Amino acid sequence: MAIDLFGFTIGRNGKLTSKLTNGAEAKAASFVGPDEYDGSFTVDGGGVFGQYVDFQGGFKSENDLIGRYRSMALYPEVDLAIDDITTEAIVHGQDRTILSINLDKVNMPVSIKNKMKDEFEGILRLLKFNQKAYEIFRRWYIDSKIYYHILLDESNKGKGIIELRAIDPVKIKKVRNVQKAQESVNGTQVAVVKNVQEFYLYTNLDKQSTFQTAASGLKIAPDSICYVHSGIIDSGTKRVVGYLQKAIRPLNMLRQTEDATVVYRISRAPERRIFYIDVGNLPKQKAEQYLKDIMNRYQNKLVYDASTGEIKDDRKHMNMLEDYWLPRREGGRGTEIQTLDGGQNLGEMEDVDYFLKKVYRALHVPTSRMDAENGFNMGRSSEISRDELNFFKFIDRLRMRFSELFIQLLRTQCLLKGIMKEEDWTKIVQDIHFDFQKDSYFTELKETEIMRERLEMLQSIEPYLGRFYSDDWVRKNILKQSEKDMEEIAKQMATEPVPPTEDEQ
Repeated sequence: MAIDLFGFTIGRNGKLTSKLTNGAEAKAASFVGPDEYDGSFTVDGGGVFGQYVDFQGGFKSENDLIGRYRSMALYPEVDLAIDDITTEAIVHGQDRTILSINLDKVNMPVSIKNKMKDEFEGILRLLKFNQKAYEIFRRWYIDSKIYYHILLDESNKGKGIIELRAIDPVKIKKVRNVQKAQESVNGTQVAVVKNVQEFYLYTNLDKQSTFQTAASGLKIAPDSICYVHSGIIDSGTKRVVGYLQKAIRPLNMLRQTEDATVVYRISRAPERRIFYIDVGNLPKQKAEQYLKDIMNRYQNKLVYDASTGEIKDDRKHMNMLEDYWLPRREGGRGTEIQTLDGGQNLGEMEDVDYFLKKVYRALHVPTSRMDAENGFNMGRSSEISRDELNFFKFIDRLRMRFSELFIQLLRTQCLLKGIMKEEDWTKIVQDIHFDFQKDSYFTELKETEIMRERLEMLQSIEPYLGRFYSDDWVRKNILKQSEKDMEEIAKQMATEPVPPTEDEQ
């Protein structure tokens, strides 16, 4: 028998229950299930009770991918690229916090906004985000998903979240149970989706066993788990893949190329010698024996081990860089020694650099950062390369996806503490934004350069104000001021004294 549900669920009234709900009731009948591709394992019928969930088989590819991602992160070049991405996304500052919440577009009373800000600060403290932001983001980026178990005070659930514990992604899976029923539609039997149940199944996976039943796992309510994935869905399997997925093939080719390059350089770098040994008119067998005696005499030497006092002869070991010993009959030039030159152009690394650039491109990191000699340009905004701009846009997309972690935790806190109901949260969730701290020096330079260009354009268009362009058009299109900015500036100008003109001075 399966273990009872562990954790809690939040109903539409905001109350907590300890039983698995039947999920949201469908507003209309449908023959397809929900299209929420979040890496969950979908089962049909009466749940996973008594069914076998193949954690080593069905989920093997997913868990193996996580293991492959983690091994890729140990490669020096990939680790450097991941470090660049993480440090750009998570910027530590001495005078500012790493992350702040923006509720300017939220249509709620100021008191509610202040409570939401306080709860958000509490979430950051539970995550120890100011100290562990780098590790949390890096772990999510590498594994492509992150899980947190939400712990509550059973005696007083209104206190909200008291602790957040990270869960290894290979030990927990999201399960979606789709219940269908056969119905006749125009004389055709169609399987109509009646209900959808979602829960998480946690198991301490035994590496020795191949299959584990659902009864051996722990069923966890959806609301007691915070789950954020990469958002990248494989079109074939509908499974979640990581940001390192595209770099698997280039990295393997890079490793093979480096190994082949090392072997080639070791084998071709040293010079070899050719020994032509004069065997005269000796018979074949005696000539071969004579050649072996000469080889052993000059090739192998007795070695004295000072640590043990032993004399060793390593004749059984073959040198990987063997010289060539060739017999020569009487009538030739006699015994002769020649030298074969080593490999040429051993310093060329174009093939290695090619695959290294492919790895960086797959990770969306500008290839210019690969070369340590190319310093980052902190000059005019026009001098910033397009690769850097695309990289910054990629970082913004990562931040937006990662912010889902705080959205889920903030929802749980607001519902548990009765700050708002589920209906109210659904209305405002799209208006909640998070501001990540950016590189202050680069940001200030860029903003200053942009403002300078706008003011220069304003000076050039000033003679045409009132004739071809209006003040509102200039403020919206040249200065890029929004309606809200224009209203705030007007209020500030009304309270400030008017500066004297040149004639008044």
